[in-house]
Amino acid sequence: MTEITHVIPVAPPKRITAVPLRHPWRNLLAFGLIFLLIAFVLDAAQREAYDWPAFATYLLDERVVAAAGVTLALTFLSMFGAIVIGIVLAVMRETSNPVLRAIAWGVIWFFRGTPVYVQLVFWGLLGTIYQSINVGIPFTEPWLVLETADIIPVFWLAVIGLALNEASYMAEIVRAGLLSVDDGQTEAASALGMSWWLMMRKVVIPQAMRVIIPPTGNELIAMLKTTSLVTAVPFSLDLYTRTRDISAATLNPIPLLLVASVWYLFFTSVMMIGQAQLEKHFSKGQSGRSAAPRKKRTARGAGAIRTGATTSPETGTGSTADPVVPGITEGASDERR
Repeated sequence: MTEITHVIPVAPPKRITAVPLRHPWRNLLAFGLIFLLIAFVLDAAQREAYDWPAFATYLLDERVVAAAGVTLALTFLSMFGAIVIGIVLAVMRETSNPVLRAIAWGVIWFFRGTPVYVQLVFWGLLGTIYQSINVGIPFTEPWLVLETADIIPVFWLAVIGLALNEASYMAEIVRAGLLSVDDGQTEAASALGMSWWLMMRKVVIPQAMRVIIPPTGNELIAMLKTTSLVTAVPFSLDLYTRTRDISAATLNPIPLLLVASVWYLFFTSVMMIGQAQLEKHFSKGQSGRSAAPRKKRTARGAGAIRTGATTSPETGTGSTADPVVPGITEGASDERR
C-alpha cells in the first residue's frame, strides 16, 4: 500500500523580542570615573602649583620650539638607522651562513640585554676610550690622526646610540614579518621566474608589512620618548633637557614639565594617526573585503527572523507565505496537536 502524505502548514515563528543585557555596576563605574575626571580638572585649574600663566608663556617659547624640532630630528634619524640596520640583521639571522647568523644573534643579544641609558653613557665616553682614530697600516706610523671628539659631534653620538639599540628590536620585528609570509608565496614567485629582489618587492614585503607596521609604529612612538635619555651622552638640546634647564633657571619645574608633556603628546598623537592610515593602506584586501558581505548577511538574517519570512535559495527573494514541511502524516499531525 502506498501511504498518502499531506503537507501540513506550519505557523510562522513568533517575533523575537531581544532585551539587551543590563550592566548597572558597569554604568555606575563609568559615572564614577567621569566624576573623578571632572573633579581633577577643576582642581588642577585652580591649583597654584601648576602655574598656568607660566605654562602659557613657555609653551611656544623659541627655545622650546627649537628643542621640539631637535627631538623630532633625533627620533626620525635614529629610527631610520634602526630600520636599515634591523633589516640587515634580520636577513643575517635567516641566512644559511652560520657565522653571519652568530654575529647577528650576538649583536641583538648585546643591545637588547643592556639598558639604553648605559649604552648612551658609553657612547658619550667614546672620546675618552678612543681619544683618536689612526688611519694607516697596522704596526707602522699612521698616515692620518683624527681626534674623535672633533669628527663625531655629540648629536650624532646620540643618534648612533639610539639607532643601534632600536635596531636589535627592529631586527626581530622584520624577521617576524618575513616569516609570516607563507612559503607557498615565495615558491610560486620563484616558479614564475621572479628574481629575489622582484619577489621581495612584489610578493613578500607587501604581505609582511601588515605584520611589521603596527609594532614599528609603537617603536617609533617609544623612540620619541626615549630621546629624553640623550642627556646621558651628554646632549642637552632635546625637548626634555631644554625644559629642565629652563626650569632650573626659573626655579619653577612643574609648568615646564607640563610644557614638555604637551609637546610629546602632540607628536605622539600625530604619529598614531599616521600609523592608523598606514595600517589601513596595507590591510586592503585582507579584512575590508570580507567585512561588508558579513554585514549584509547578518542584516538579511535579522530581517528574516523579525518577519518570519523565508528566503528562496533559487531566487534569493523573501516570501511571507507560511512555510510548509512535507512528509508529515496526518497521524503525526494529530500527535503534535
